[in-house]
This record gives sequence, C-alpha cells and structure tokens, in this order.
Amino acid sequence: MELQMILEHIEKTDSYKRFGKVERVVGLLIEARGPESRIGEVCYIHTKLEDQRIMAEVIGFNEEKVLLMPYSAVSNIAAGCLVEATKKSLSINVGRSLIGKVIDSTGNLLDGTKLPKGLKEYPTEQPPPNPLDRPRIDDVIPVGVKAIDTMLTVGRGQRIGIFAGSGVGKSTLMGMIARNSDADLNVIALIGERGREVKEFIERDLGPEGLKKSIVVVATSDQSALMRIKGAYTATAISEYFRDLGFKVNLMMDSVTRVAMAQREIGLAIGEPPTTKGYTPSVFALLPSLLERTGTSKNGSITAFYTVLVDGDDLNEPIADTTRGILDGHFILDRRLAEKGQFPAINVLQSVSRVMPNIVDTEIMTLIQKARSILAIYQENEELIQIGAYKKGSNPAIDHAIQLQPKILGFLRQEMDEKIDRITALKNLQAILNGSSR
Repeated sequence: MELQMILEHIEKTDSYKRFGKVERVVGLLIEARGPESRIGEVCYIHTKLEDQRIMAEVIGFNEEKVLLMPYSAVSNIAAGCLVEATKKSLSINVGRSLIGKVIDSTGNLLDGTKLPKGLKEYPTEQPPPNPLDRPRIDDVIPVGVKAIDTMLTVGRGQRIGIFAGSGVGKSTLMGMIARNSDADLNVIALIGERGREVKEFIERDLGPEGLKKSIVVVATSDQSALMRIKGAYTATAISEYFRDLGFKVNLMMDSVTRVAMAQREIGLAIGEPPTTKGYTPSVFALLPSLLERTGTSKNGSITAFYTVLVDGDDLNEPIADTTRGILDGHFILDRRLAEKGQFPAINVLQSVSRVMPNIVDTEIMTLIQKARSILAIYQENEELIQIGAYKKGSNPAIDHAIQLQPKILGFLRQEMDEKIDRITALKNLQAILNGSSR
C-alpha cells in the first residue's frame, strides 16, 4: 500500500522547471515575460552574479507579463535574468526550538546562524477559523498591568488595538505585557521599526525573562514593503501553529499602521488607484483578512495586541478607524497623561474592552463603573477645579471626585519592572474607593 502511494505521488509530481525572463524593472516592481505562475507564488530571479538568486513574489499580471516584487534589493537584477517558478507560496520552519529566537520575515535567524533541527514547514498564509468553530471568550487573561487587569480586563482570545502617537510608551507597555502575562508563549512582530530600536526593545523592554518565552519577528523600516507585510503574516502563522498545538499565545504586533503603509506601496506600484488619504483598496481588504486570523479556536487561543500609530494623535484617520471597527476593544495611550508622568499612559475613559462585561462578575463591574464615574466627573469639571472657580461643598459628587481622583491615578501608575496580580490590584482599588487607602 505504501509503495502504491509513492508511485501515485511520483505520477502527480511535475518534474519540469518553468522559467521566464526579466524584461523591465520600474522602482521596486519587476516585469517578466513568464513563467506560468499564480498570485502569491514565490519565484527565484537568477542574477548575473554567479550562484546568486533573489526571492520575489508574484503580486499581479499586466497582459502577458508577470509582475513581481523582490524580498531584497534589486541592484543586481538586469534585463534578461531568468525567473524560476517554484509553484509554492512563502512558508517558514517553525517548532518549539524556535522559542527564544529572533527571526526575519522569511523565518531565518536574524543573527545569521542556522535554524535549529526538528522544525516543521508551515505556510504563512492561512484562512481565518470558521466562525462556528470559535469558542466564546469567557476566561480572563491577567496581563500584569494594573490599569488593564482592573479597568479594561482582557479575555483569553480577545483582539485589542493599542492606539498611540509616537513616543507615548507603546513599546514599554508591550514589554510589560510580554513579561507579566500568564500566556504560554509570546510572538512579537516588530514591523517597520528603526534598526536601533530592535535591540533596545529586546534587551530593555522585553528583557531576558520575556525573551525566553517569546519568538520575535523583525522587519525593519529599511527593508522592502513585501518583507514588512510578510513579517506580519509570518508572526501570525507562528501564532496559529502554536495555537493549534493547544498553546495560549499572545501575539503582539507593532505596528499595523506600517503593514498598511507597506501594502499601500505595493498597491500603488501595480497601479491601484489611491482612495482614502492615499491608501489603496487592497489595504482595506488586507486588514480584516490578517486580523481575523487571531482569536479563539477549538484547539487554543491567540490573544492579540496590535499597535496602531495615529498621525498627530488623530484617532479617526483611516487605518485607526478601520482597525478599531475590526478588533474587540481598544486602549488609547494619551500624550497628555504621558507628559504628566503617568505611565502607562492609558486613558481609561476613552478605552474599552468589549468582552469585559461577559468575563467579569457583577460585583467587579460595579466597582469598575464606580471608579470610571469618579474619573469622568472630575474630567468634566477639571477646568473649573483648576482655575479655582468651583466652591467646595457645592456638589457632593464633585467633592468626592476631587478627593479620590488623585488616588485612582496613583493606583493606575505602574513602574516598568513592577508586577502585581489581578486579585491584589482589585482589592487595592476597592480599598481606595472605600476610603480606607491613602
């Protein structure tokens, strides 16, 4: 029987290699006459240098020409170079021995060493789970950040957007979650980061404790648009692989905005019309197909945290608005809070966890709503209070807010290396609201 299967496999195997030729290079786009291929297929371009071949991907067609985009620089590609079809999409090697490693978008170790043995080949592009196969989110995942564990409780398998301008502390917050969360594994995608910041994040924000239970995927800003997009797909595929093994995975992607910008570059290169603020239609098709791959499945869960860069702190720009509509909640990092020294700078009144009412009991929800109400009352009357126009005793609710607001903000403040469990944090908040804590 085994011999028969081998013979059938041999009969179905295509033993021919198919080649085309490069005809034109325009910017990052390569036009080739042939080979026979499909969208998303990886091809090899054989350069004029001996034994050098460059990976490229088929991204479109123009009449009889194949449009390719390379994964690396195009400097050695010339007209007449052979283009070899592989009949495969991009796949990576993944397994438990990859934990603690830093890799690039194609799955190779970033330090140039060889991959460990025992890894399994896994395609980077997968369909999202069937909606009917997704279990409901009914379990809390403590992340070790007081502001989140109390005011914005996250469920296991939830997808959260962290919305922030530059320099407001999103990398620091991601590092705190990676170190303190009780997930089995962190998969961290650094997309479009400055090269300087990669080592800084790994050594300072993540630290040895966080790295030993993490896989970091890096695509820096100097790399091609295709590599930046593939970084997001590779990190998501690694998360899916471990989720299917039953792991409780945290996926942290910094940032979705740079993935969208990379897709815009590709879309404009192949002639897509720019629409909202210059973003092409394919950007708004990519976002749901990527973000819907995470979440719960019948085997395990991926709790996802996606950072979204907001230009000029504009929360209504196209990518921020689209992402917010897809995800299960959003945390807003407020520049004004950061300027006041409040870290993490999460604006809890503007932030929301959509699954929180379903995963915490009524007593805790009452406690959180009381704390939010105090912060909201103070915020509404802050100008009057600051200029001294409010007279003490005029409104008991405002008096109560003036007394407790600084204590609540002090409670929400947390040092980078500080860790506190969720139950203790809730007890401390309750003590503040009951007036028995300083």
